[in-house]
Amino acid sequence: MRKLILLYTALTLSLSPMLSYAATKKTHKHVVSHIKVTHTKYQKNKAGNYDLAKYKLNRNVAGVKKSRVHVQKVSMIVPRAYDGSGPLELASSKALVINQLTGEIIYAKNTSQSTPIASVTKLMTAMVMLDAHLPMDDLLFIGDEDVDYIKRTHSRLNVGTQLTRGELLQLALMSSENRAASALARNYPGGIGAFMVAMNRKADVLGMKSTRFYDATGLDSNNVSTAEDLVKMVNAAYHYPEIRQVTTTASQEITLYGRENPINFVNTNSLVRGSDWVIGLSKTGFINEAGRCLVMQAEISGQPMIIVLLDSAGKQSRIGDANRIRKWIEYNDTALLGENVSG
Repeated sequence: MRKLILLYTALTLSLSPMLSYAATKKTHKHVVSHIKVTHTKYQKNKAGNYDLAKYKLNRNVAGVKKSRVHVQKVSMIVPRAYDGSGPLELASSKALVINQLTGEIIYAKNTSQSTPIASVTKLMTAMVMLDAHLPMDDLLFIGDEDVDYIKRTHSRLNVGTQLTRGELLQLALMSSENRAASALARNYPGGIGAFMVAMNRKADVLGMKSTRFYDATGLDSNNVSTAEDLVKMVNAAYHYPEIRQVTTTASQEITLYGRENPINFVNTNSLVRGSDWVIGLSKTGFINEAGRCLVMQAEISGQPMIIVLLDSAGKQSRIGDANRIRKWIEYNDTALLGENVSG
């Protein structure tokens, strides 16, 4: 009996490590089988678009092959870049493109609808100031009257800043500095009242019958015009060399009052700052009531074009519209577009 007990004990002790190892291996296998890594992959479908396919991989211990199991397939359409071959669709709610040389209408969309024009106003501000033939090297200062207390727009021109009339013109047009435009109007002979009379008289002379100005900056939403009228204003402004020069300058460093180092001011039109466009004049504008606006004179397919884009909702949509217009004109024969083309 005693020998039987001793034999049983020895057998039990010899089997324990093997049982323990087997249990451990089973547990480890159970844990590893639940380690999963998600991967994504794009696959081109028959329509030429791309599908986003998601896969889960079972990852085992090193040295063991991975097995791929398809679990989900989600269709994702990647839009193709517009090449000009299709219909021209613009995000701007009002638009007009004309050949500056011939006057031919290339594209038209809601051209007679009156709308606020925001800082596009500053082109008229510049023309009226230049018509007065005032000394461009006169030092003017930014006063409290030039601060925007209505919309509280930001400006880097602090009250007390002194700049020449020429520098204020550049900042008003290139960087759309509201205080610069206000200071130009305030220092006009007869003051702001006389300046507003001159702005509206200039609009009448140019045949801008649906245009009214109430301030020199464009912050007042009562400054209204139409795409048809703004083509006339852009065409007139293009004949001022000073306006052409400063509106197509990408950036300029200017030393301001109270600052030791110069500050770099940039053009508000990204097409001027970095693109292969040939631009002869440019002005952007934005207030909530006007949406995003852009007017330009530019060469497309060897022809001088005036582009007016008004009331565009997206931040980059006016730039996108300008690029689409260019591709559309370059792709098509402008002689076949004509006055019947409209959006």
